Amino acid sequence: MAELTEERRKTLLAYCRIDEEDPDVSLVPGWYAASVAYMTGAGVSIPQDGTDRRALYDLCINYMVLDKYERRNMTITGPIVAENPAFRQTLNQLKLTEPVPELGTGSGG
Repeated sequence: MAELTEERRKTLLAYCRIDEEDPDVSLVPGWYAASVAYMTGAGVSIPQDGTDRRALYDLCINYMVLDKYERRNMTITGPIVAENPAFRQTLNQLKLTEPVPELGTGSGG
């Protein structure tokens, strides 16, 4: 399971506008872990702290956690909305810039 530091947790709560007294605040670590797992499954590894890629990665995680918070009920009422295009563009950028491992590159070594 992905580690959710207290600093990162506070950032997520602020981004999602979730108050500490919200009964669903205890779900945030699971939503975070699920979002990190999704990114891994999509071919995006966790970038190194302090990099531009990490900022983009964290933004994608924020989008996904907020979506899980806002759609935590079994049914959705009201108009159905399409996926956030900013999220899709950021995820695609991360996938396209994922570092290529040096193993198996055909160097013959």
